[in-house]
Amino acid sequence: MSLTVIAQRMGNTSFQRLVTGLVLSTLLVGCSSTKSSSVRVVDRNSAAAQRPAVTTGQYVVRPGDTLFSIAFRYGWDYKALAARNNIPTPYTIHPGQTIRFDGRTGSTSTAVVGNSGSTPSSSSKTTVIRRQANGTTTTTTTGSGAAATTVVPSVANKQTPAPLPPPGPAPTGWGWPSNGILIGKFSSNGSLNKGIDIAGDLGQPVLAASDGTVVYAGSGLRGYGELVIIKHSETYVSAYGHNRRLLVREGQQVKVGQTIAEMGSTGTDRVKLHFEIRRQGKPVDPLQFLPRR
Repeated sequence: MSLTVIAQRMGNTSFQRLVTGLVLSTLLVGCSSTKSSSVRVVDRNSAAAQRPAVTTGQYVVRPGDTLFSIAFRYGWDYKALAARNNIPTPYTIHPGQTIRFDGRTGSTSTAVVGNSGSTPSSSSKTTVIRRQANGTTTTTTTGSGAAATTVVPSVANKQTPAPLPPPGPAPTGWGWPSNGILIGKFSSNGSLNKGIDIAGDLGQPVLAASDGTVVYAGSGLRGYGELVIIKHSETYVSAYGHNRRLLVREGQQVKVGQTIAEMGSTGTDRVKLHFEIRRQGKPVDPLQFLPRR
């Protein structure tokens, strides 16, 4: 049916409204299409390393944790965290153990007994001093008369962490941890990427970037998926996240270029390797160490 016939049957006014509606619909569809094509797709790294260093509170060790994984998770150098918590080498920790970040110790109780230290009797006095974590001291005296309790303000007991040594030289002979397209770069902003992201194929080899010792291999750090951490020196460690399968175990010695895992998408939304280098617990740009390609 021709437009002329439609116009005669509908009347000029109705026909004009129909044409106007069609034109507006066409313009809206065009605008919507143009807008959709200009939207940026951002690959956000969901790694827990986005978390800033923690300097308050405490952490209770769970099965599978190591001092290295706790230090990595909370932005600490493992030696400094060990010194703060009086943990000697080889830095062995146990489930249920408390790791503190603020340097405070828990509440302690000390009993001071009268009569030159003899066993207290009903006629002797016993004074118990409790130093609380909230910074107060409670003194309770019992025996030979009414009990008395005194609360005395005190300064919170803090441990002074051992000072960190100056950063040592970086390991030599760094190599790329995998082949692929660089899709994410390091950012010094604490809320952004603390490493680099390399795209690849599922099952693609992930390589040790330098000689070292595996100090963590597992999936206990949320946001990293299957993760490997390698200690290269007293100063430097590297981390490899989102793997499909881990091929090394904790305590194993590895060489640069050795296959340590298979690339995957655990803990993220696409197949990629998240790679970090940390100096004394602080993230640094891996591209400063890796050879140009």
